Amino acid sequence: MKPNFLLFLFIFSSLLCSCGGGVKNPNVGLTLAPFVGFGRAEYRLDKKEIQAELLRLAHEDVDSMTADYRVRSYYLRDGAFLWLDRLGVDRRADSVASYIKDVDQMGFDRDKFRYAQLREDLRRFHELDFGKGHTINRTAARLEYNLTKAFFRYAIGQRFGFINPRYVLNRLDLVDNDSTKTAYRVLYDVHTDKFDKRFYQQMLDKVRHHSVVPFLKEIQPTGPLYARLKRELNAHPPRSQERMRILCNMERCRWRQNDYPAMHTKYVIVNLPSFHLQAVDGDSVLNMRIGCGSNDTKTPLLTGRIKRMDVNPLWVLPQSIIRKDVLKHVGNADYFQSRNFFVKERKSGRVVEPTHITADMLTSKDYLLAQKGGEGNSLGRIVFRFDNNFSVFLHDTSSKGVFRQQDRDVSHGCIRVEKPYELAVFMLEDKDKRLTEKLAYSMGVQRIEPDLNLPDGEKDTLRTDMLLRSVGIKPQVPLFITYFTIYPDQSGRLRQYPDIYGYDRVISRQLRNYF
Repeated sequence: MKPNFLLFLFIFSSLLCSCGGGVKNPNVGLTLAPFVGFGRAEYRLDKKEIQAELLRLAHEDVDSMTADYRVRSYYLRDGAFLWLDRLGVDRRADSVASYIKDVDQMGFDRDKFRYAQLREDLRRFHELDFGKGHTINRTAARLEYNLTKAFFRYAIGQRFGFINPRYVLNRLDLVDNDSTKTAYRVLYDVHTDKFDKRFYQQMLDKVRHHSVVPFLKEIQPTGPLYARLKRELNAHPPRSQERMRILCNMERCRWRQNDYPAMHTKYVIVNLPSFHLQAVDGDSVLNMRIGCGSNDTKTPLLTGRIKRMDVNPLWVLPQSIIRKDVLKHVGNADYFQSRNFFVKERKSGRVVEPTHITADMLTSKDYLLAQKGGEGNSLGRIVFRFDNNFSVFLHDTSSKGVFRQQDRDVSHGCIRVEKPYELAVFMLEDKDKRLTEKLAYSMGVQRIEPDLNLPDGEKDTLRTDMLLRSVGIKPQVPLFITYFTIYPDQSGRLRQYPDIYGYDRVISRQLRNYF
Protein backbone atom coordinates (compact mmCIF):
# COMPACT_ATOMS: atom_id res chain seq x y z
CA MET A 1 0.00 0.00 0.00
CA LYS A 2 1.10 3.56 -0.61
CA PRO A 3 1.83 5.62 2.51
CA ASN A 4 -0.83 8.25 1.63
CA PHE A 5 -3.53 5.59 1.34
CA LEU A 6 -2.61 4.12 4.75
CA LEU A 7 -2.76 7.59 6.25
CA PHE A 8 -6.21 8.06 4.71
CA LEU A 9 -7.46 4.82 6.29
CA PHE A 10 -6.14 5.94 9.69
CA ILE A 11 -7.91 9.30 9.48
CA PHE A 12 -11.12 7.71 8.23
CA SER A 13 -11.07 5.19 11.09
CA SER A 14 -10.53 8.00 13.60
CA LEU A 15 -13.55 9.83 12.21
CA LEU A 16 -15.75 6.77 12.53
CA CYS A 17 -14.65 6.06 16.08
CA SER A 18 -15.44 9.57 17.25
CA CYS A 19 -18.98 9.83 15.90
CA GLY A 20 -20.91 8.35 18.81
CA GLY A 21 -21.95 9.53 22.23
CA GLY A 22 -22.47 13.15 21.27
CA VAL A 23 -18.78 13.86 21.76
CA LYS A 24 -17.47 16.61 19.55
CA ASN A 25 -15.14 15.15 16.94
CA PRO A 26 -11.70 16.80 17.24
CA ASN A 27 -10.75 15.62 13.76
CA VAL A 28 -13.42 17.55 11.89
CA GLY A 29 -11.74 19.44 9.10
CA LEU A 30 -8.63 17.24 9.13
CA THR A 31 -7.10 16.94 5.65
CA LEU A 32 -4.12 15.22 4.05
CA ALA A 33 -2.64 18.51 2.88
CA PRO A 34 0.03 18.87 5.64
CA PHE A 35 1.32 15.34 4.96
CA VAL A 36 1.55 15.49 1.20
CA GLY A 37 5.18 16.68 1.28
CA PHE A 38 6.38 13.58 3.14
CA GLY A 39 6.31 11.64 -0.07
CA ARG A 40 8.83 13.92 -1.76
CA ALA A 41 12.25 12.60 -2.75
CA GLU A 42 14.15 14.88 -0.37
CA TYR A 43 12.60 13.01 2.60
CA ARG A 44 13.47 9.52 1.41
CA LEU A 45 16.35 7.64 3.08
CA ASP A 46 18.42 5.72 0.56
CA LYS A 47 20.70 3.05 2.03
CA LYS A 48 23.13 3.00 -0.88
CA GLU A 49 23.57 6.76 -0.89
CA ILE A 50 24.18 6.76 2.86
CA GLN A 51 26.74 3.95 2.58
CA ALA A 52 28.58 5.79 -0.18
CA GLU A 53 28.70 8.94 1.94
CA LEU A 54 29.95 6.93 4.95
CA LEU A 55 32.82 5.57 2.87
CA ARG A 56 33.74 9.10 1.82
CA LEU A 57 33.70 10.29 5.45
CA ALA A 58 35.85 7.36 6.56
CA HIS A 59 38.44 7.99 3.83
CA GLU A 60 38.63 11.69 4.73
CA ASP A 61 38.96 11.11 8.50
CA VAL A 62 42.65 11.51 9.42
CA ASP A 63 42.30 11.51 13.24
CA SER A 64 44.68 9.05 14.86
CA MET A 65 43.35 7.96 18.25
CA THR A 66 42.32 4.35 18.93
CA ALA A 67 38.64 5.25 18.70
CA ASP A 68 39.19 6.91 15.30
CA TYR A 69 40.86 3.82 13.84
CA ARG A 70 37.98 1.68 15.04
CA VAL A 71 35.33 3.98 13.53
CA ARG A 72 37.07 4.09 10.16
CA SER A 73 37.59 0.35 10.13
CA TYR A 74 33.95 -0.30 10.96
CA TYR A 75 32.54 1.74 8.08
CA LEU A 76 35.23 0.87 5.56
CA ARG A 77 34.18 -2.74 6.10
CA ASP A 78 30.55 -1.86 5.39
CA GLY A 79 29.42 -2.16 9.01
CA ALA A 80 25.65 -2.05 9.51
CA PHE A 81 24.06 1.22 10.55
CA LEU A 82 24.20 1.69 14.31
CA TRP A 83 22.02 4.75 14.78
CA LEU A 84 19.84 4.87 11.66
CA ASP A 85 16.76 2.90 10.72
CA ARG A 86 13.95 3.40 8.21
CA LEU A 87 12.48 6.13 10.41
CA GLY A 88 15.71 8.08 10.76
CA VAL A 89 17.29 8.49 14.22
CA ASP A 90 15.83 7.99 17.68
CA ARG A 91 16.52 9.26 21.20
CA ARG A 92 19.78 7.31 21.49
CA ALA A 93 21.34 10.05 19.38
CA ASP A 94 20.10 12.75 21.74
CA SER A 95 21.45 10.75 24.71
CA VAL A 96 24.94 10.65 23.23
CA ALA A 97 24.77 14.34 22.38
CA SER A 98 23.81 15.19 25.97
CA TYR A 99 26.89 13.39 27.31
CA ILE A 100 29.13 15.05 24.73
CA LYS A 101 27.71 18.42 25.71
CA ASP A 102 29.22 17.94 29.18
CA VAL A 103 32.79 17.11 28.12
CA ASP A 104 33.72 20.74 28.72
CA GLN A 105 33.28 19.96 32.43
CA MET A 106 36.03 17.36 31.95
CA GLY A 107 38.24 20.06 30.42
CA PHE A 108 37.77 18.96 26.79
CA ASP A 109 36.59 20.73 23.66
CA ARG A 110 33.12 19.58 22.60
CA ASP A 111 34.00 19.87 18.95
CA LYS A 112 36.73 17.23 19.34
CA PHE A 113 33.70 14.97 19.70
CA ARG A 114 31.89 16.62 16.72
CA TYR A 115 29.29 18.17 19.04
CA ALA A 116 28.34 21.22 16.96
CA GLN A 117 27.83 19.16 13.82
CA LEU A 118 25.85 16.55 15.77
CA ARG A 119 23.47 19.16 17.18
CA GLU A 120 23.00 20.79 13.80
CA ASP A 121 22.27 17.50 12.03
CA LEU A 122 19.92 16.36 14.79
CA ARG A 123 18.07 19.66 14.42
CA ARG A 124 17.74 19.08 10.69
CA PHE A 125 16.16 15.69 11.32
CA HIS A 126 13.82 16.97 14.01
CA GLU A 127 12.69 19.89 11.82
CA LEU A 128 12.98 18.06 8.47
CA ASP A 129 15.26 20.87 7.34
CA PHE A 130 16.98 19.33 4.33
CA GLY A 131 18.13 21.12 1.25
CA LYS A 132 20.97 21.68 -1.16
CA GLY A 133 24.26 20.57 0.39
CA HIS A 134 22.42 19.04 3.32
CA THR A 135 20.33 16.31 1.76
CA ILE A 136 18.64 13.82 4.04
CA ASN A 137 21.07 11.05 3.05
CA ARG A 138 24.18 13.17 3.46
CA THR A 139 22.89 14.40 6.82
CA ALA A 140 22.00 10.86 7.88
CA ALA A 141 25.50 9.63 6.98
CA ARG A 142 27.13 12.46 8.93
CA LEU A 143 24.97 11.65 11.93
CA GLU A 144 25.76 7.94 11.72
CA TYR A 145 29.51 8.53 11.42
CA ASN A 146 29.82 11.33 13.97
CA LEU A 147 27.62 9.63 16.55
CA THR A 148 29.81 6.54 16.36
CA LYS A 149 32.98 8.61 16.53
CA ALA A 150 31.77 10.65 19.51
CA PHE A 151 30.44 7.57 21.28
CA PHE A 152 33.65 5.56 20.75
CA ARG A 153 35.93 8.44 21.76
CA TYR A 154 33.95 9.16 24.89
CA ALA A 155 33.36 5.56 25.99
CA ILE A 156 36.92 4.35 25.42
CA GLY A 157 38.40 7.44 27.07
CA GLN A 158 36.22 7.38 30.16
CA ARG A 159 36.61 3.64 30.63
CA PHE A 160 40.34 3.20 29.92
CA GLY A 161 41.79 6.69 29.77
CA PHE A 162 42.27 9.00 26.84
CA ILE A 163 45.92 7.92 26.69
CA ASN A 164 47.54 4.52 27.24
CA PRO A 165 50.03 4.92 30.12
CA ARG A 166 51.92 1.73 29.33
CA TYR A 167 52.50 2.91 25.76
CA VAL A 168 53.31 6.56 26.51
CA LEU A 169 55.37 6.30 29.71
CA ASN A 170 57.36 3.28 28.57
CA ARG A 171 58.73 5.13 25.55
CA LEU A 172 60.52 7.94 27.34
CA ASP A 173 63.92 6.77 28.62
CA LEU A 174 66.22 5.08 26.13
CA VAL A 175 68.22 2.13 27.41
CA ASP A 176 69.77 1.10 24.13
CA ASN A 177 69.64 2.56 20.65
CA ASP A 178 71.61 1.01 17.84
CA SER A 179 71.09 0.21 14.18
CA THR A 180 69.04 -2.92 14.92
CA LYS A 181 66.84 -2.01 17.87
CA THR A 182 65.61 0.73 20.18
CA ALA A 183 65.05 -0.27 23.79
CA TYR A 184 63.34 1.79 26.47
CA ARG A 185 63.29 1.57 30.23
CA VAL A 186 59.98 0.32 31.65
CA LEU A 187 58.62 3.04 33.93
CA TYR A 188 54.98 1.95 34.21
CA ASP A 189 54.41 -1.64 35.31
CA VAL A 190 50.95 -1.51 36.87
CA HIS A 191 48.31 -3.98 35.70
CA THR A 192 45.90 -1.62 33.95
CA ASP A 193 42.77 -2.45 31.97
CA LYS A 194 43.16 -1.75 28.28
CA PHE A 195 40.80 -1.44 25.36
CA ASP A 196 40.26 -4.73 23.53
CA LYS A 197 37.96 -6.51 21.08
CA ARG A 198 35.62 -7.49 23.87
CA PHE A 199 34.94 -3.88 24.84
CA TYR A 200 34.65 -2.92 21.17
CA GLN A 201 31.93 -5.53 20.70
CA GLN A 202 30.28 -4.41 23.93
CA MET A 203 30.01 -0.84 22.60
CA LEU A 204 28.35 -2.07 19.41
CA ASP A 205 25.93 -4.27 21.34
CA LYS A 206 24.92 -1.48 23.71
CA VAL A 207 23.98 0.74 20.76
CA ARG A 208 22.09 -2.02 18.98
CA HIS A 209 20.18 -3.02 22.11
CA HIS A 210 19.25 0.55 23.04
CA SER A 211 21.32 0.48 26.25
CA VAL A 212 23.42 3.56 25.57
CA VAL A 213 22.53 5.58 28.69
CA PRO A 214 23.06 2.77 31.27
CA PHE A 215 26.33 1.91 29.55
CA LEU A 216 27.65 5.48 29.62
CA LYS A 217 26.75 5.75 33.30
CA GLU A 218 28.48 2.45 34.05
CA ILE A 219 31.85 3.40 32.52
CA GLN A 220 32.36 6.64 34.44
CA PRO A 221 35.40 6.78 36.78
CA THR A 222 34.14 6.12 40.30
CA GLY A 223 37.14 7.00 42.49
CA PRO A 224 36.62 9.82 45.02
CA LEU A 225 39.76 11.63 43.83
CA TYR A 226 38.36 11.92 40.28
CA ALA A 227 35.18 13.58 41.57
CA ARG A 228 37.17 16.02 43.73
CA LEU A 229 39.48 16.92 40.86
CA LYS A 230 36.55 17.47 38.51
CA ARG A 231 35.04 19.95 40.96
CA GLU A 232 38.41 21.69 41.26
CA LEU A 233 38.73 21.83 37.48
CA ASN A 234 35.64 23.93 37.03
CA ALA A 235 36.85 26.45 39.60
CA HIS A 236 39.89 27.53 37.54
CA PRO A 237 40.27 29.66 34.40
CA PRO A 238 40.26 27.60 31.15
CA ARG A 239 43.96 27.97 30.32
CA SER A 240 45.65 28.18 33.70
CA GLN A 241 48.66 26.01 34.47
CA GLU A 242 46.87 24.70 37.53
CA ARG A 243 43.99 23.57 35.33
CA MET A 244 46.35 21.49 33.18
CA ARG A 245 47.76 19.84 36.28
CA ILE A 246 44.22 18.90 37.33
CA LEU A 247 43.51 17.43 33.90
CA CYS A 248 46.62 15.23 34.07
CA ASN A 249 45.63 13.84 37.45
CA MET A 250 42.04 13.26 36.34
CA GLU A 251 43.48 11.23 33.48
CA ARG A 252 45.44 9.08 35.93
CA CYS A 253 42.17 8.35 37.73
CA ARG A 254 40.77 6.84 34.52
CA TRP A 255 43.47 4.17 34.37
CA ARG A 256 41.55 1.25 35.89
CA GLN A 257 43.70 -1.21 37.80
CA ASN A 258 43.00 -4.65 39.21
CA ASP A 259 44.12 -3.62 42.70
CA TYR A 260 43.54 -0.49 44.77
CA PRO A 261 44.40 0.56 48.34
CA ALA A 262 40.68 0.81 49.13
CA MET A 263 40.40 -2.96 48.59
CA HIS A 264 42.60 -3.60 51.65
CA THR A 265 42.59 -2.84 55.36
CA LYS A 266 46.38 -2.88 55.58
CA TYR A 267 48.66 -1.53 52.86
CA VAL A 268 51.57 0.77 52.01
CA ILE A 269 51.22 3.55 49.44
CA VAL A 270 54.05 5.71 48.09
CA ASN A 271 53.39 8.84 46.09
CA LEU A 272 56.64 9.77 44.36
CA PRO A 273 56.01 13.49 43.62
CA SER A 274 55.18 14.15 47.28
CA PHE A 275 58.19 12.10 48.48
CA HIS A 276 55.84 10.54 50.99
CA LEU A 277 54.83 7.11 52.26
CA GLN A 278 51.71 6.10 54.18
CA ALA A 279 51.44 2.75 55.94
CA VAL A 280 47.77 2.21 56.67
CA ASP A 281 46.29 -0.40 59.00
CA GLY A 282 42.61 0.33 59.46
CA ASP A 283 42.35 3.65 61.28
CA SER A 284 46.06 3.69 62.13
CA VAL A 285 48.31 5.57 59.70
CA LEU A 286 52.11 5.79 59.78
CA ASN A 287 53.49 8.70 57.73
CA MET A 288 57.08 9.23 56.66
CA ARG A 289 59.30 10.90 54.09
CA ILE A 290 60.95 8.92 51.33
CA GLY A 291 63.75 9.30 48.81
CA CYS A 292 63.25 7.89 45.31
CA GLY A 293 65.05 7.47 42.01
CA SER A 294 66.60 10.42 40.26
CA ASN A 295 65.43 11.59 36.85
CA ASP A 296 68.12 9.41 35.22
CA THR A 297 67.21 6.34 37.28
CA LYS A 298 63.47 6.79 37.84
CA THR A 299 61.60 4.65 40.35
CA PRO A 300 59.08 2.61 38.32
CA LEU A 301 55.36 2.82 39.03
CA LEU A 302 54.16 -0.59 40.17
CA THR A 303 52.15 -2.64 42.64
CA GLY A 304 53.39 -5.57 44.67
CA ARG A 305 53.26 -7.50 47.92
CA ILE A 306 55.90 -6.96 50.60
CA LYS A 307 56.84 -10.48 51.65
CA ARG A 308 60.09 -10.32 53.63
CA MET A 309 62.34 -8.05 55.66
CA ASP A 310 66.10 -8.68 55.54
CA VAL A 311 68.01 -7.19 58.46
CA ASN A 312 71.56 -5.92 57.90
CA PRO A 313 71.36 -7.00 54.27
CA LEU A 314 74.23 -7.69 51.92
CA TRP A 315 74.00 -5.35 48.94
CA VAL A 316 74.83 -6.86 45.58
CA LEU A 317 75.51 -3.95 43.25
CA PRO A 318 73.68 -3.98 39.89
CA GLN A 319 75.62 -3.57 36.66
CA SER A 320 74.10 -0.14 36.07
CA ILE A 321 75.75 1.21 39.22
CA ILE A 322 78.99 -0.71 38.63
CA ARG A 323 79.40 0.78 35.16
CA LYS A 324 78.43 4.29 36.22
CA ASP A 325 80.16 4.65 39.60
CA VAL A 326 82.59 1.80 40.32
CA LEU A 327 84.60 0.89 37.21
CA LYS A 328 86.57 4.12 37.30
CA HIS A 329 87.99 3.12 40.71
CA VAL A 330 89.56 -0.17 39.58
CA GLY A 331 93.13 -0.24 40.89
CA ASN A 332 92.26 1.76 44.01
CA ALA A 333 92.10 -0.86 46.76
CA ASP A 334 91.27 1.76 49.40
CA TYR A 335 88.06 2.64 47.54
CA PHE A 336 86.79 -0.94 47.88
CA GLN A 337 88.01 -1.48 51.45
CA SER A 338 86.65 1.81 52.85
CA ARG A 339 83.17 0.97 51.55
CA ASN A 340 83.25 -2.67 52.66
CA PHE A 341 83.01 -3.76 49.02
CA PHE A 342 84.21 -7.20 48.02
CA VAL A 343 84.31 -9.19 44.79
CA LYS A 344 83.43 -12.88 44.87
CA GLU A 345 83.59 -15.58 42.24
CA ARG A 346 80.06 -16.95 41.97
CA LYS A 347 80.98 -20.57 41.24
CA SER A 348 83.66 -21.13 43.86
CA GLY A 349 82.71 -18.48 46.42
CA ARG A 350 86.32 -17.26 46.44
CA VAL A 351 86.74 -13.64 47.57
CA VAL A 352 89.15 -11.62 45.44
CA GLU A 353 91.80 -9.48 47.13
CA PRO A 354 91.03 -5.73 46.60
CA THR A 355 94.40 -5.25 44.91
CA HIS A 356 93.53 -7.96 42.36
CA ILE A 357 90.12 -6.66 41.30
CA THR A 358 89.89 -5.99 37.54
CA ALA A 359 87.35 -4.29 35.29
CA ASP A 360 86.69 -7.60 33.54
CA MET A 361 85.69 -9.16 36.87
CA LEU A 362 83.29 -6.32 37.67
CA THR A 363 81.47 -6.66 34.33
CA SER A 364 81.56 -10.48 34.18
CA LYS A 365 78.58 -12.66 35.06
CA ASP A 366 81.00 -15.01 36.80
CA TYR A 367 81.68 -12.50 39.60
CA LEU A 368 79.59 -10.32 41.86
CA LEU A 369 80.40 -7.07 43.63
CA ALA A 370 78.77 -6.73 47.04
CA GLN A 371 78.83 -4.54 50.13
CA LYS A 372 78.94 -6.19 53.55
CA GLY A 373 75.85 -5.81 55.69
CA GLY A 374 75.73 -3.74 58.86
CA GLU A 375 76.54 -0.17 59.78
CA GLY A 376 77.48 1.96 56.78
CA ASN A 377 75.76 -0.28 54.21
CA SER A 378 74.04 1.75 51.51
CA LEU A 379 70.79 -0.15 52.13
CA GLY A 380 70.92 0.78 55.80
CA ARG A 381 69.96 -1.78 58.40
CA ILE A 382 66.85 -3.27 56.83
CA VAL A 383 65.33 -3.86 53.41
CA PHE A 384 61.67 -4.60 52.59
CA ARG A 385 61.49 -7.01 49.67
CA PHE A 386 58.71 -7.63 47.15
CA ASP A 387 58.65 -9.36 43.78
CA ASN A 388 59.07 -7.01 40.81
CA ASN A 389 60.79 -6.79 37.46
CA PHE A 390 63.35 -4.13 38.43
CA SER A 391 65.26 -5.30 41.53
CA VAL A 392 63.91 -2.30 43.44
CA PHE A 393 62.71 -2.35 47.05
CA LEU A 394 62.09 -0.19 50.10
CA HIS A 395 65.04 0.17 52.43
CA ASP A 396 66.75 2.08 55.19
CA THR A 397 69.74 4.26 54.27
CA SER A 398 73.08 5.17 55.77
CA SER A 399 72.60 8.74 54.46
CA LYS A 400 69.95 10.04 56.85
CA GLY A 401 70.49 13.64 55.81
CA VAL A 402 68.57 13.05 52.60
CA PHE A 403 65.29 13.34 54.51
CA ARG A 404 66.06 16.95 55.43
CA GLN A 405 66.17 17.86 51.74
CA GLN A 406 63.13 19.23 49.94
CA ASP A 407 63.95 17.41 46.70
CA ARG A 408 64.62 13.78 47.46
CA ASP A 409 64.86 12.16 44.02
CA VAL A 410 68.34 10.88 44.81
CA SER A 411 68.50 7.09 44.49
CA HIS A 412 69.24 4.62 41.73
CA GLY A 413 65.57 3.57 41.68
CA CYS A 414 64.90 2.08 45.13
CA ILE A 415 62.85 3.87 47.78
CA ARG A 416 64.59 5.03 50.95
CA VAL A 417 62.35 5.26 54.02
CA GLU A 418 62.69 7.74 56.86
CA LYS A 419 61.39 5.48 59.66
CA PRO A 420 62.62 1.95 58.91
CA TYR A 421 62.11 0.49 62.40
CA GLU A 422 58.55 1.83 62.69
CA LEU A 423 57.79 0.48 59.22
CA ALA A 424 59.20 -2.92 60.17
CA VAL A 425 56.96 -3.10 63.24
CA PHE A 426 54.01 -2.06 61.09
CA MET A 427 54.64 -5.04 58.81
CA LEU A 428 54.31 -7.54 61.65
CA GLU A 429 50.91 -9.14 62.08
CA ASP A 430 51.77 -10.23 65.61
CA LYS A 431 53.76 -7.43 67.21
CA ASP A 432 55.45 -9.78 69.69
CA LYS A 433 57.55 -7.84 72.21
CA ARG A 434 60.49 -10.23 71.96
CA LEU A 435 60.52 -9.95 68.17
CA THR A 436 60.35 -6.15 68.18
CA GLU A 437 63.20 -6.04 70.71
CA LYS A 438 65.30 -8.22 68.41
CA LEU A 439 64.51 -5.92 65.51
CA ALA A 440 65.61 -2.88 67.49
CA TYR A 441 68.81 -4.58 68.65
CA SER A 442 69.73 -5.92 65.20
CA MET A 443 69.20 -2.53 63.58
CA GLY A 444 71.19 -0.64 66.20
CA VAL A 445 74.16 -2.87 67.02
CA GLN A 446 77.51 -1.73 65.62
CA ARG A 447 78.82 -5.20 64.77
CA ILE A 448 76.80 -8.09 63.37
CA GLU A 449 79.65 -10.65 63.43
CA PRO A 450 81.51 -11.99 66.50
CA ASP A 451 84.90 -10.39 67.16
CA LEU A 452 87.43 -13.19 66.63
CA ASN A 453 90.39 -11.04 67.64
CA LEU A 454 89.49 -10.39 71.27
CA PRO A 455 92.27 -10.85 73.88
CA ASP A 456 92.11 -14.05 75.89
CA GLY A 457 89.52 -13.87 78.62
CA GLU A 458 87.67 -10.86 77.21
CA LYS A 459 84.00 -11.56 76.53
CA ASP A 460 82.36 -10.46 73.30
CA THR A 461 79.52 -8.02 73.98
CA LEU A 462 77.67 -8.99 70.81
CA ARG A 463 74.42 -10.78 71.70
CA THR A 464 74.14 -13.20 68.81
CA ASP A 465 70.87 -14.59 70.24
CA MET A 466 69.29 -11.19 69.56
CA LEU A 467 70.39 -10.92 65.92
CA LEU A 468 67.80 -11.29 63.18
CA ARG A 469 68.66 -12.03 59.57
CA SER A 470 65.32 -12.30 57.85
CA VAL A 471 61.68 -11.95 58.91
CA GLY A 472 58.84 -13.27 56.75
CA ILE A 473 55.72 -11.12 56.43
CA LYS A 474 52.46 -13.04 56.67
CA PRO A 475 50.07 -12.04 55.37
CA GLN A 476 52.00 -10.13 52.74
CA VAL A 477 51.34 -6.38 52.71
CA PRO A 478 50.10 -4.73 49.47
CA LEU A 479 52.35 -1.98 48.11
CA PHE A 480 51.35 0.76 45.68
CA ILE A 481 53.96 3.05 44.10
CA THR A 482 52.02 5.87 42.46
CA TYR A 483 52.54 9.23 40.77
CA PHE A 484 50.05 12.04 41.47
CA THR A 485 51.00 15.71 41.33
CA ILE A 486 47.74 16.58 43.10
CA TYR A 487 46.97 14.33 46.02
CA PRO A 488 45.41 14.51 49.50
CA ASP A 489 47.85 15.26 52.30
CA GLN A 490 47.72 13.76 55.80
CA SER A 491 44.71 15.93 56.67
CA GLY A 492 42.84 15.00 53.49
CA ARG A 493 43.37 18.38 51.84
CA LEU A 494 44.33 18.36 48.15
CA ARG A 495 47.89 19.56 47.66
CA GLN A 496 50.06 20.13 44.60
CA TYR A 497 53.46 18.49 44.18
CA PRO A 498 56.31 18.95 41.69
CA ASP A 499 56.28 16.96 38.46
CA ILE A 500 59.65 15.37 39.32
CA TYR A 501 59.84 13.07 36.28
CA GLY A 502 58.01 15.31 33.78
CA TYR A 503 55.09 12.89 33.37
CA ASP A 504 52.52 15.71 33.49
CA ARG A 505 54.17 17.28 30.44
CA VAL A 506 53.96 13.97 28.59
CA ILE A 507 50.31 13.41 29.51
CA SER A 508 49.30 16.99 28.68
CA ARG A 509 50.83 16.71 25.19
CA GLN A 510 48.68 13.65 24.52
CA LEU A 511 45.53 15.19 25.99
CA ARG A 512 45.84 18.16 23.64
CA ASN A 513 44.14 15.95 21.05
CA TYR A 514 40.95 16.77 22.97
CA PHE A 515 41.45 20.50 23.64
